[in-house]
Amino acid sequence: MLLLVFLGLVLLAGGVMLVIRGSTSTTSGTAETIGQIESYGFAAGPPVEAAPHNPFKTFAGQIGGTTQRVLGTGERGIRRQLLAAGMYDIEPATIVGYRLLALVGATVLWLYGSIARGFPPALIVVGTIAFAAVGWMLPMTYLNRRARMRTDQIERELPELIDLLVVTLEAGLSFLASLHMAAGRLRGPLGEELRLALHEQRLGLNATDALNGMLRRAETPALRTFVRSVIQGETLGVSTGQIMRNLALEMRKTAARRRRSAPRRRR
Repeated sequence: MLLLVFLGLVLLAGGVMLVIRGSTSTTSGTAETIGQIESYGFAAGPPVEAAPHNPFKTFAGQIGGTTQRVLGTGERGIRRQLLAAGMYDIEPATIVGYRLLALVGATVLWLYGSIARGFPPALIVVGTIAFAAVGWMLPMTYLNRRARMRTDQIERELPELIDLLVVTLEAGLSFLASLHMAAGRLRGPLGEELRLALHEQRLGLNATDALNGMLRRAETPALRTFVRSVIQGETLGVSTGQIMRNLALEMRKTAARRRRSAPRRRR
C-alpha cells in the first residue's frame, strides 16, 4: 500500500510540475527564455549553457509521443498554447505525457484513499472518473492560464512599443531599425517576441512574414491591429510613422474607455 501511495504521489507531482515551476519562478522563467533567445543570436552576450537534462521530462515526452502515435491525438492546439506561453523548449508530446502522469497519479491516490476509508463502490467509481478527469485537465489548465497571462502582458506592453516606434520613426530611423531599438529596450514577453521576429527576418523572412509569425505565436486584439496596420501601410505605401501615430492615438482612446468602464464593472 505504501508503494502505491508513493507511486501516486510521484506521478501526480510529475503532472503538476509545470504548475509548481511556473508559480514559483515566473521571473526566472522569463530570464531563462531571454537567455535562450540570446543564445540564438538576438544579443551579443556569451552563449548560454544548455539546461541540465531532466529525465522525468524525457520520460513524459516518450510516453506522450507514444500516446500520440497510438491514439492519433492532435498537437496543434497544444503547440499554439506553448508558443503563446513562451515555453519554446517543451514539445506538445511532453504535455501529453504530463497529463497522463497526472491522470494516473490522481487516480491511484483516490483509489488508495477511498478503499482505505471503506467508501461505497459507487462512490469509488464516480470519484475515480472525477479524479482522472481533474488529473488529465490540470496541466492544460495551467498551460492555458500561463498563455493567457503572457498574452495579456503583451497587450499591456504594446502601447509602449508604439510610443517608442513613433519617437524613433520621427527621428528618421527606418521601421526595421526602430523595431531593433525597441526590442533592445523592452524586457517583457513583447520584447522576446520582437527579438524572435527580427531573428527570423535576419534568417531570410521578409518583415511581413516575420510580423505574421509573431502574431501567430501570440495573437491578441491589439497586436493583430498593429501587425495588420503595418502590413497594410507597406502594401499601400502609407507612411509608417503616420500609421504609428494613429495607432498611438487609438490606443490612448481605448485605454481611457477601459478606465472609465472599470468602476462600472466593479459596481
